[in-house]
Amino acid sequence: MRIRTVDDEIRLIPYYRNDEASLPWYSDPDVCRQVDNIDYVYDIETLHRMYDFLSTHGECYYIEYRGVLIGDVSLRNNAEIAIVVSKEYQNRHIGRKCVEEMLALAREKGMDAVKAEIYSFNEQSRRMFLAVGFVPRGGEWYEYRLSGRKTEENPNEKMV
Repeated sequence: MRIRTVDDEIRLIPYYRNDEASLPWYSDPDVCRQVDNIDYVYDIETLHRMYDFLSTHGECYYIEYRGVLIGDVSLRNNAEIAIVVSKEYQNRHIGRKCVEEMLALAREKGMDAVKAEIYSFNEQSRRMFLAVGFVPRGGEWYEYRLSGRKTEENPNEKMV
């Protein structure tokens, strides 16, 4: 894995253990509810298990914004995208740009589609994924087709 430059302010840094930066994101009950639909925060063991899983079942990156680590984004081998942006950096289109970069990575890997699970109460994430071009696929799952052509089945798909 290499550093992926998203734009002049955002870079994706390959995961390395950095509890000092990452534990605060997962110590926020609102963020844990948004991401995992849980009503408790992560402890250090849970954090390590999560990152160990993500980094061995796909590619996991820290989101660096203006030189500060502010969240993480991953693309699993099963084509699932997950993203966390710390609360103070949300609503700046950082997540959107990072998801778009994960779509580029998925294309590089030859994936046909990617998916994301977005809890029904997480309106903020739902709006962001829809804005990128994901379409609902039932329940709390959303999908983005990477085939390169719009289809009747995938009206929101962007041309690539």
